[in-house]
Formats: sequence, C-alpha cells, structure tokens
Amino acid sequence: MRTDLQPNTWDYETEAFVTPTGFREYDARWWFGHPGSDKPPQINLYGIQALGLGLGTLIHELGKAPQIVTGHDFRGYSLSVKQALEVGLMQAGIEVHDIGLALSPTAYFAQFHLDIGSVAMVTASHNSNGWTGVKMGVERPLTFGPKEMTRLKEIVLNDEGVARPGGGYVREKGVADAYKAELAGSLSLKRKIKAVVACGNGTAGAFAPEALEAMGVEVIAMDCELDHTFPKYNPNPEDMKMLHALSDRVKETGADIGLAFDGDGDRCGVVDNTGEEIFADKVGLMLARDLSERHKGAKFVVDVKSTGLFAIDPVLKANGCETEYWKTGHSYIKRRANELGALAGFEKSGHFFLQPPVGRGYDDGIVAARCILEMLERNPGKTVADLKNDLPVSYGSPTMSPACSDEEKYDVVDRIVAAFQKRHADGAQLAGRTIIDVNTVNGVRFTLEGGAWGLVRASSNTPNLVIVVESPDSKEDVKAIFTAIKDELAQHPEIGAFDQEL
Repeated sequence: MRTDLQPNTWDYETEAFVTPTGFREYDARWWFGHPGSDKPPQINLYGIQALGLGLGTLIHELGKAPQIVTGHDFRGYSLSVKQALEVGLMQAGIEVHDIGLALSPTAYFAQFHLDIGSVAMVTASHNSNGWTGVKMGVERPLTFGPKEMTRLKEIVLNDEGVARPGGGYVREKGVADAYKAELAGSLSLKRKIKAVVACGNGTAGAFAPEALEAMGVEVIAMDCELDHTFPKYNPNPEDMKMLHALSDRVKETGADIGLAFDGDGDRCGVVDNTGEEIFADKVGLMLARDLSERHKGAKFVVDVKSTGLFAIDPVLKANGCETEYWKTGHSYIKRRANELGALAGFEKSGHFFLQPPVGRGYDDGIVAARCILEMLERNPGKTVADLKNDLPVSYGSPTMSPACSDEEKYDVVDRIVAAFQKRHADGAQLAGRTIIDVNTVNGVRFTLEGGAWGLVRASSNTPNLVIVVESPDSKEDVKAIFTAIKDELAQHPEIGAFDQEL
C-alpha cells in the first residue's frame, strides 16, 4: 500500500494509494478531488478498491454473513468510488447488494428491508465538493466505532486483505420507493402545515420533498434540484449560510416551519415560523418533552455539544426521564442509545436517533422531520416558535470550527484539556467566574458558576476543532466566554482560522 503518491503519474494510475488520516474515529473521509481542484488527492480508485478488500476481510474476521448493502450519494465521482469499493468487496468474497443513489438512512433502511447485516454507504455527508468517504457497519442499526476503524486501517495499510471466492453483485431496485413509503407510513396530517424544505442541491432533494408531501405537508421546495457542484452552499444544516437562506424563505412565504437536510439526509435543521433558527439540541429537547408525555421514565442520550437544559428541564423531570451526555459523533450516540435502551439520542449537529417504537435506531433526517410534524399535530394551538419559547431560556452559539490538521488536532486538544483542568484545580476564573466542573469524555466541556459552559474538542471527520458555548444569562455572556476560549486557542499556533464566529 502506498501513502505517498502524486497524481498524473504512472504509479498513481497503477498502484493503490491511501493516506492514513482518512480513517476517522467512526467512518472514513478523504479528499478525492474534482475537475479543476488544485488540492492533491488523499486516495485513488485503487485505494478505494483496497478499502473494499479490507472491509470484506474484516467482515469475515468478525464472523458476519458475507453480504453487504452499498449505496452512494449525489456527487460527480461517488458512483465511481462506490464501484471501486464494490470490486474490493467482491474480491474479498462478499455478495454486494447495490441500492444505487441513496441517502445514508436509505442504506440503513435497506439492511432491514433486505435482511442484510452489513452496510457501506459512499458519502462525504456535508463535506464540500471533492470529499468522499464511507459510512460502514456490520450490526444494524449500528455503525463502526474506533475499534472497528482501527482494525480496518491496519488491514488496509498493512496489505492484510484476503481474497476469497464467492463474491457477487446484485443490483437492488425499488429500495428507494420502499424507504419513502415507510417514511410516510400511516401518517396523514390533519393540521395544515406549510414547510420550506431546503436540500442544498444534495441527495435529499430526491427524497425529502416527496416523502413530506406524502405525509400531508404543503412543501415549498428550496434548492432541491440535484446539482453536485453545490452552487449556493454546502448542504449542511449547521451552516449559518444555509440556515439564513432558509430563514429568509420562511419569512417570504409565511411558512409554518423550515426544514434543512444535509448531503446524505441523516441530519435535519429547523427554522421556526418567525424565521429564527433553532439549533438541533433545542429541537431535541422539544422532541424529548413531547415523547416523554407518552413514554414516562424514558432515557435520552445527548452529545457534549448539546444544551445543558436537558439536565434541568422541569418537564423531563416531572415525567421521570434521565439524560446522559456522551461523546459527539453519530456512531457514538447511536451505539450509546442502543446500549442504554434509550428512547432517543440527539446531537447538536442535527443527528436524531429515534429508537423503537418511534424509529429503527439509526439517524434519519426525514424521520426526525416526521417526529417534529407529529409534535405540531399534537399541539394544534401552538406554533414552532411557541414550543421553542416554552423551553427554559438559554443562549447558545452555533458550532464553530477553527482549522487544525488531522495530524495535530488531537495533541492540541490534549494540551487544551490539560490547561482547563489546571484552571479548575487552581480555582482560576474564566469570564469572571470559577470553573465548577470539567467533563473530558470528549475534549473538554467546562461549566462555570451559574451554569454557563464551553466546549473544545477535535472534529472526528474534518481537519478542525469544534467550539460551542452556552449561557443561561445573555448573548453577551456567550461572547465573553467565547473570547476567553479564543485567548486559550491563541496559545497554540497549530490552530488556524474559524469557519464562522460570533
């Protein structure tokens, strides 16, 4: 296996090339490139084939049935990437069941629909044009965690893939239609709801509008035409550019709600009827309140980027519910919710994990949207803004991501964690208050007197850090805490510019 090849050379066209940094904590992401890009690629198609051989070898190693569901998102190169992956899987003796163009939750659904345990979805999610990747799992509804990804990395980089007979290919048709039919199910909204549905020209445009219309929603489609150049913005419901555009359209049309979906459809963002963006952790709390009325004593899992209100919410307390804060990442929250038998898991990024009897346990942005619509149906006298305003008051930041290379980010975060632990031990103040708690389950989440908190962690799938701040006091306090965090980040020259700031 080569890790040092340059494009437009003999070796690049004849040997497998894979850079180690593409193996992330719970999925794989590489810069593949696109026509006109000047950034050197991190993987080639022979490298993708080697990844498929490695994944197939791992499936055998784990004692799983030699079958797998494959799908790909709407990018100019995703079909080629998927077919190279499938060649490697078949080389490893795996029977490939290809569902074609799909959302990640369509591929997860297909595991149940086709009764196949393993999945490999070719997608770079919300990453910009030029990125590729694979979300993988061998135990529905779960996806790989660090243990499986570490072993896969070893197999691929050490050329430990084993060729076996028995591989094959089946082109599965009709899965997308079956998926959309299950999404709508028996839901037929009695309440008239007009929704702006924004897909950022990503794959969700082929699924979300039709599925929501089948539920009885009046859909105003926004950027739902498939266009893998993403001409306006990356389909990312955490990106304020996408949310601001959605907000403007909601206000223009007088819609009841705005729903934004990311590139592979496993995340959902929300704008209320006044045009105000509601970060997904607050949407999760609204859903948890609604679900807890019908599921007393339910457990919920949320990521460390999420609002602190889950821990003190009076409605959840009155209904006997418990919430655990866990590691950020779709694979982590999905797995933890499954382990605890939680009713749902929520991530600030917009992943919603609705467990049985509400969902199948995997993250699906359209299922999350359906639950939001059902919540509105059960509250006919209230708008989305009313339900949001029923929550205790808090002021939160968007997720902000300063650049930091994949090779350096974890070491940098370790040093930042140590710095905040020392401040806590020394009784030092930050933004005029003492740090009363330091949670290091995923980076560092420090809590100040009065309940305000800040988070610094390494991104699991991009060369960035992740910064989030929340305060029960004011927007000005959020800015003060963010300024203090920036002062700490300034001590580390490896950290670059932010993608967005307050």
